[in-house]
Amino acid sequence: MNVEKYIDHTLLKATATPKDIEQLCAEANACHFASVCVNPVNVQLAHELLLGSDVAVCTVIGFPLGANASSVKAFEVTQAIADGADEVDMVINIGAAKAHDWDTVLKDIVAVVKAANGVLVKVIIETCYLTDEEKTKVCELCVEAGADFVKTSTGFGTAGATKEDVALMKKAVGDKLEVKASGGIRNKEQFEAMVEAGATRIGCSAGMKIMEEFAKEEK
Repeated sequence: MNVEKYIDHTLLKATATPKDIEQLCAEANACHFASVCVNPVNVQLAHELLLGSDVAVCTVIGFPLGANASSVKAFEVTQAIADGADEVDMVINIGAAKAHDWDTVLKDIVAVVKAANGVLVKVIIETCYLTDEEKTKVCELCVEAGADFVKTSTGFGTAGATKEDVALMKKAVGDKLEVKASGGIRNKEQFEAMVEAGATRIGCSAGMKIMEEFAKEEK
């Protein structure tokens, strides 16, 4: 297993400075992580820093509440891609999902997928707020909308990823979509549990620590 290619090396704190982004990108480049995941204002800098590397630039859309209008989310995607984003992680309309207004949830995801125009789209369903039935339904809508991944959490909700949720989501999407686990994954043991449950990407800020733990075991 190429551990590094599972990791989206993440820094989404509001206080992140350009210097912090430089460090994040340097770490990602050294480790050959799948991507760095940064806020939209930091996409251009990350793109410049990682130009010519094998590390993608990922950003977040409608983050962290998912409460923006679909047209705003679509514009965010267009701007992010113009700035150099290779992947986008969008937050669903959580209120609409809780109201079982599935048409609105679907149209919201479709707006982002269309705006992405082939750029990888991961859909954050924010599992901590949904029942198992709602999680399954949203996953099915993500398949219908043409997304690439379903993702557990923003890391800003009341809870993060669980192996049970990852397994549930993988069951719902089958081989049609991949699953990204994020939120509270801080060590090798948690990383392995998520991968075993079906995740092919892990969003975390503890990527360096996890790599160190794997390196120690190899020794």
